[in-house]
Amino acid sequence: MKILNHVVPLFVILIVALIIIPLPTPLLDMMLILNITLSLIILLMTMYIKTALEFSVFPSILLIATLFRLALNISSTRKILTDQGNAGQVIKTFGQFVLQGNVVVGFIVFLIIVLVNFMVITKGSERVSEVAARFKLDAMPGKQMAIDADLNSGMITEEQAHQRREDIQREAEFYGSMDGASKFVKGDAVMAIVITFINLIGGIIIGMVQGGKTFQEVLNIYTIASVGDGLVSQIPALMISTATGMIVTRAASKSTFGEDVTSQFIAQPVVFVLAGITLAMMCFVPNMPVPQMLLLSTLLIVFGAQAMKKQKEAAGEVQPAVEGPASNAAGKQESETEYYRNIDNIYKLLPLDAIEMDFGYSLIPLVDERSGSSFIDRLVMFRKQFATEMGMVVPPIRLRDGGQLNPNQYMIKIKGEEVARGEILMDYYLALDPGNLTGEIDGIDTVEPAYGIPSKWITPDKKDMAEMYGYTVIDPLSVVITHLSETIRRHAHELLSRQDVSQMLENMKKYNATLVSDVVPNVITQANLQKVLCSLLREGVPIRDMETILET
Repeated sequence: MKILNHVVPLFVILIVALIIIPLPTPLLDMMLILNITLSLIILLMTMYIKTALEFSVFPSILLIATLFRLALNISSTRKILTDQGNAGQVIKTFGQFVLQGNVVVGFIVFLIIVLVNFMVITKGSERVSEVAARFKLDAMPGKQMAIDADLNSGMITEEQAHQRREDIQREAEFYGSMDGASKFVKGDAVMAIVITFINLIGGIIIGMVQGGKTFQEVLNIYTIASVGDGLVSQIPALMISTATGMIVTRAASKSTFGEDVTSQFIAQPVVFVLAGITLAMMCFVPNMPVPQMLLLSTLLIVFGAQAMKKQKEAAGEVQPAVEGPASNAAGKQESETEYYRNIDNIYKLLPLDAIEMDFGYSLIPLVDERSGSSFIDRLVMFRKQFATEMGMVVPPIRLRDGGQLNPNQYMIKIKGEEVARGEILMDYYLALDPGNLTGEIDGIDTVEPAYGIPSKWITPDKKDMAEMYGYTVIDPLSVVITHLSETIRRHAHELLSRQDVSQMLENMKKYNATLVSDVVPNVITQANLQKVLCSLLREGVPIRDMETILET
């Protein structure tokens, strides 16, 4: 691995040498093939990464690849002008293949490739890089707030929060670098045109001055060499430009580009059927190639129909699982009535739960583990976070089906009394306004329940745009967890019971039994200690350092 660390510096030294030292023809061919190969590898890399940070060295690679290509242009130009147009087999083959004996057609094809690269791909990549860099920098404060909210709710650990902050910083630096690196691609496209005309005009002048050949022969030799050299340079440049556009337009995903394209196209099979029908109707246009169009139309319709059939089968498998519990509703109600005929069972209802959450029926999947919800896991992480931060263990939270609530509402109770209420939309995201937005997005106006921040409920398709505008975008589950965690923090002094204090003292005895026996109950009773701890919690002071509290 230590040897690999020196590969890039040695490669840069090689590039400098290419500019100064004339290359033998076989070695020049080797370098040109290497240039094409490296460009292809870079393009494929951008298609297989899941996030831009997986290829964070791309801006630097872009600079090195551009420098390598320009060094090869200098070497090939030197070879063309000093060796009567003989610049190696690669350049000659490219030139002859494109020209096909016609100088005008060859030049037109070459100019089309150059202009497509310069005016379409390069210009688009440059603009996207500028916009992405600005939006990423504007969105940084909102993302930092989201990380802090996840950390406070116990959703993530300190290490995960630190890693996410680093990723945000790296992402901002990456897109900032891409904004500048895209200028290299633009300059490279311009230089390709200039170098090609230098080779052609310079070669013709040298050929005519040296004599021995007619103007037609000189034109043919140097045209093949110039166009071939331009193509050998522009094809890798086109791949690098495409890779630049791919990486700056690539949204963060859990899948590769190919997987995303496949899954998103297959998700709408009716599109293939409609496209196939439209193509079949175009067969009635006079002089159209009917066999080819019918073949493609049939393939589209068959593929779309098969995909639609699989979607219906998948939906049919899910449906019984949704309807299952409803079929037993009557029997459940009857057994519940029988249970409460015993008066002792009613007495069991009298004790109050320390914390209780009621949910409207539309929000039941939000907390149901059978529906794939991570609500319980995130509660556990919050309990751990709160214990290490405040020194108090959050009591168990009872989750109930709130029949009296609106379908999208939830309610938080502390010892039977409502202390907070919220409303969320399951299939939406909550976009918070951090105060530095660069644009406005359409949505349902609301207020974030935990902090009272003006917000909007937006559909999933607007999530990426909202983040680019600077909104902090949160999923419904995170909204509920954050609201619950902040509510518990505000009411922690009401939740600390005598039993909790006793448990804390017993735990303290394992480490400093002498201190506990000296202070409780000789200096302060357990009841008064509970009042002291509750007062500290009311002021937001952690009670984890029980040793200092008892000594004080």
